[in-house]
Amino acid sequence: MIDIAPITTPVIPATVSHAEPVRVPRPGRPWTESDLLALADDEQHYELVRGDLLMMSPASPVQGHYAARLIGALQPYVEDNDLGAVYTAEPGFMLESEPELVIRAPDVAFVRKERIPSADQQAGFWPLAPDLVVEVISPSETAASVQAKVQDYLAAGTQLIWLVYPDSNVVVEYRPPVQIRQYSREDTLDGGTVIPGFQYALARLFRA
Repeated sequence: MIDIAPITTPVIPATVSHAEPVRVPRPGRPWTESDLLALADDEQHYELVRGDLLMMSPASPVQGHYAARLIGALQPYVEDNDLGAVYTAEPGFMLESEPELVIRAPDVAFVRKERIPSADQQAGFWPLAPDLVVEVISPSETAASVQAKVQDYLAAGTQLIWLVYPDSNVVVEYRPPVQIRQYSREDTLDGGTVIPGFQYALARLFRA
């Protein structure tokens, strides 16, 4: 596990409540990758963090709306430029292996083509950190749980994170080691070296 400095999030209008993801109890032993795979057909959304199974609140239509807008911009650009692949529907990525097992499921992820596992190695959770992670922050997430996700992704090697706060029309960007930038609707997201040439005006994302 890579240690990184604590993250101080820029001050933004509050869009999160005090509800935490629900920890599903497991008497006797921690949850494992096999346990999580067995829940693949469950209607709930789970993440597995160091033995704890976290049951997440279902995404709201608002979350899905903003995620869809970003996917609609990212996917054609990535495909037209043969850069890799964009993933959605909370795909599971293994950021740390057992015993410190961490499997996170971002709203949107991008993986460069040279890092995508071969066809015979794509079953289960991929043991890699996405190059780009997008999370649309929901009212059920606390600042502490959001920060924990960000630290897990950065420690595992994710190069770019966009946290979308729909209610305040703000995107908070993280780049390693701990570079933080806050964008408003007048700004433009830039894929930098992760998705070269990609730009997306936040006026489009946050339009009525």
